[in-house]
Amino acid sequence: MALKEYSTMVQQRINDFMQSRLQSLDDWAPELKEALSYGLLLGGKRSRPLLVYATGQALGQKLELLDSAAAGIECVHAYSLIHDDMPEMDGDVLRRGRPTVHVKFSQQTALLAGDALQALGFEFLSSNTALPPEIIAKQTLILAREAGYSGMCGGQAMDLKAEHQHIPYETLRVLHSKKTGALIKAAVQLGAVAAGASEEAMQALTLYAQKTGLAFQIWDDVLDVTGDSAVTGKPVGNDEAAGKSTYPALFGLEKAKELAHEACAAAQEALKAPALDTADTTMLTEFAAFCVERDH
Repeated sequence: MALKEYSTMVQQRINDFMQSRLQSLDDWAPELKEALSYGLLLGGKRSRPLLVYATGQALGQKLELLDSAAAGIECVHAYSLIHDDMPEMDGDVLRRGRPTVHVKFSQQTALLAGDALQALGFEFLSSNTALPPEIIAKQTLILAREAGYSGMCGGQAMDLKAEHQHIPYETLRVLHSKKTGALIKAAVQLGAVAAGASEEAMQALTLYAQKTGLAFQIWDDVLDVTGDSAVTGKPVGNDEAAGKSTYPALFGLEKAKELAHEACAAAQEALKAPALDTADTTMLTEFAAFCVERDH
């Protein structure tokens, strides 16, 4: 199965799983329920669930034992997008070609929808009774760490602080490793833990995730310069207009592309570790390549 077909399968599977869980929520706060459903189910590549499934399957785990972790991390990702889009953060009015949650509903509802989705993500993750409690505990720690101060939230704070400033490369690298890379790393680790990965396999997969996350973010920066808003689903040039620190701004467009491809190659090389000799890492290899080939 090629990555495109695998991605289609993942999108259908995770959307069905999340939609069925959302339908079970009560209707006492209908606008909030509609807003969080809108923010969660409004398209998207489902890259993080894909990485959960692809990593777990590479190590021999069944898909149905990966659903809860895949849905959990997608909820956390969706909450972060809702909050990032708000006027207090990036102030975006379009997401995936449609009005952002705070535009379609209200700022108050968007704030609550993000809060609810973060909580729902951990509810999904911890509801998997088919895996041993110690596995769920490890997964919960991974997602909490990578979503919070040490990961995504810390990266967003660094990003806001760095606006309209020239920051050194090391700061930019750490910023992106937290803001974008943290949840990509978490996705891979969630799948690996669910499959009982060895310490050596976990180290190799973590390196893969770090390099893939870097390639993904650099290419996002590139697309903000070269992309087509009709394809990306959001205005092009936002980063420059907002004074964001990006790889094209620091290195120039062509060097940024080169660095993205180098990170992709390093990610694919990490999958050749002896600890992964018996793993089928085809989808992970193809996903790393996709990061620097995509147009959205």
